[in-house]
Amino acid sequence: MMFNCIVIDDELTPRNILKQYIGDIPNLNLIGEFWNPIDAIKFIDTNAIDIIFLDIEMPKISGLDLVKILNEKHNIIFTTAHREFALEGFELNAIDYLLKPFSFQRFVQAVRKCTSKLSDANGISSDCMFLKSNKEMVRINFDELTYIEGMSNYIKLNLLKTSLTVYEKLSGIIEKLPSDKFIRIHNSYIVNLSKIESYTKEYVIIKNKHLPISKSYREDFLECIGSK
Repeated sequence: MMFNCIVIDDELTPRNILKQYIGDIPNLNLIGEFWNPIDAIKFIDTNAIDIIFLDIEMPKISGLDLVKILNEKHNIIFTTAHREFALEGFELNAIDYLLKPFSFQRFVQAVRKCTSKLSDANGISSDCMFLKSNKEMVRINFDELTYIEGMSNYIKLNLLKTSLTVYEKLSGIIEKLPSDKFIRIHNSYIVNLSKIESYTKEYVIIKNKHLPISKSYREDFLECIGSK
């Protein structure tokens, strides 16, 4: 499922970073970018938008005031360099609050939180997904999926009793998984948090197999597993 999004930020560099991040996520479709909040309001009123990436401190109208002006509820992810606005941002029912400069991993986390909410609202099942294999759409139950291994343009889904290889990239499959159940730990591995038998800072063990944790994903993994 594709999700339309826009970026509203009066500074060029943050807009370019967000455009790059959005372009790296297959199911995000950037349909507009704005430095002027007033121009953004006109666009929002006439287009179907799923996610708004919104700066807070901008001329004439702040991001917080912009949310109050909009008549309908929108899925807002605030992007700002100012921590002090976080409480008010969440009081406006923002999905997430990204403090600049934020990493791509932190950006993905916010997006997954938002797309999970949108998928639930659209009636997409939260306990399974369907993937194409040999011209058939095969049901994959999340509770049976232990970990996923990336192999170039293919992925291998390791299930409790079997395995399945499908034509898909790891970066694409992560968007189809519930963010509270699965996490990426390496460029080549996504794991089901409930299937981890034990772990260290260097690896996790699932079904007696040691799966490496790379440095770039370690902090997010340890933070996530520590909250379970």
